[in-house]
Amino acid sequence: MPRKPRRHLLNSLPLTFSPFARSAALAAHASSTKKQIHEPEYLKDTPHNLKGNLHAKSSPDETIVSSDEDFEGIVQADFAFFDPKADDFHGVKILLQTYLDDKQWDLSGFVDLILGQTSVGTVVKIEGAEDDGIFSFVSALNLGRYKDHKCIVELKEYLVSICQNNEVTSYLKLLLGEGAHHTGLLVSQQVMNFPPQLLPPLYDAIFDEVSWATEDEPTEELRSSFKFKFYLLISKMFKPRQSLRRGNPHGNENGDIVYAKPEYEIFHKLSSWSFNFPLRKQLVSPDELKGYQPMGLVMAVEADKISTFRTELKSLVEDP
Repeated sequence: MPRKPRRHLLNSLPLTFSPFARSAALAAHASSTKKQIHEPEYLKDTPHNLKGNLHAKSSPDETIVSSDEDFEGIVQADFAFFDPKADDFHGVKILLQTYLDDKQWDLSGFVDLILGQTSVGTVVKIEGAEDDGIFSFVSALNLGRYKDHKCIVELKEYLVSICQNNEVTSYLKLLLGEGAHHTGLLVSQQVMNFPPQLLPPLYDAIFDEVSWATEDEPTEELRSSFKFKFYLLISKMFKPRQSLRRGNPHGNENGDIVYAKPEYEIFHKLSSWSFNFPLRKQLVSPDELKGYQPMGLVMAVEADKISTFRTELKSLVEDP
């Protein structure tokens, strides 16, 4: 069975930046002919060399206009997949700033866990500019293996505290307690307008690595730690404020939910259970989402459903 290469070069793909909610709302729809590029809010205080401040043509018919006065032209970006390393700390931490909303927790320790697990985990960078910033990463952490780490203890406490559904709370506690050794916390973050063409190979990478780790890790304990039965995901979505005012926090099944990332919709559909909660951290929203409330979304997906997820994600990207 082939194993993960140290570097996986992908053909030149477009990279653009736009407001977070625009990316969320339009992820599965055709783009307008011309877009205005804005810097994501969470990157405004980031050193320039870590911002990945590139703009590129998305298609032969689409022109991307830069909002930076000192930037002119179009850049095609060659992306590559890499194993995580210690030097990626700042880039990964930036992408995780609002992972647990506005909670103060051991985020640095959490980043250390992600970067320390090099056999299962991938970061995406620009080919030839590996030190200039991270555009995406994905990892899967065994909640039982890392149960004594401060960041995992705080993360579990946070999840229990925000779940207001008694039935779901019992499922959640079971997954975080007795089932922790068979539960993988699937963590995936990307910059705004991350090219959707990269999503299938990115998720293929993590799930292939998990499979390989069950055979290749040096000890039986480590091999067993990747034999997940469930994946737990912490994500974001948007719901119409009108439906929330009517006392319907769960929305309806007619497409009124807007997911922060296209893959979340697939995970949500395949989940065994889920719950959502209002976010305290205000997200920047464009006009298209002014009537929507940003919400947190926690989902549990059986590992047996991952093959279906991979198939549906490829279909979504190929035929948006």
